Amino acid sequence: MRTSDVEAALRGLFMQGLEGDGVAYHAFLQQLSAHLRAFLGKRLFGWPDEVEDLVQECLIAMHNQRHTYQPDQPLTAWVHAIARYKMIDLLRSKSVREALHDPLDDDLEVFADSATDASDARRDLGGLLDTLPERQRLPIVHVKIEGLSVAEAASLTGMSESAVKVGIHRGLKALAARLKGSTA
Repeated sequence: MRTSDVEAALRGLFMQGLEGDGVAYHAFLQQLSAHLRAFLGKRLFGWPDEVEDLVQECLIAMHNQRHTYQPDQPLTAWVHAIARYKMIDLLRSKSVREALHDPLDDDLEVFADSATDASDARRDLGGLLDTLPERQRLPIVHVKIEGLSVAEAASLTGMSESAVKVGIHRGLKALAARLKGSTA
């Protein structure tokens, strides 16, 4: 099924559900569960239990936040945003739990260095991306950094999926040329 077909089917059922159609809302939740399982499964490969837990958490969050959906926006973008937040919460909690079992070194300088390095890398990447035209920068940010699909990036930017792919390709090529030129 094409992305636009999935969007149309989910949106139609969701809107009917918001208008009080319980059968349509139930069908929406079932189809959304399958969609979320695939979306999260690609990102959390090897963690099937966590995927199932996240699907349930996402469904509850979407049900509780259904009033925040803006009908003029793509439903799947709203769904994926909620799913990403839930996934980030899971990853943070896992890293915190795992970090609690790691012994602390006496030399805490390593923490300061890694935080500084990460900040420097973010600044450098931001500076490099700012040198690109918007038609290259936005697709790279949405797809390669934020993890959106090409279809989601196209929907957000108003570009075609082909234009998003071309923008990514040309942008990465331009960045590689700039990096190659700066290290020579």
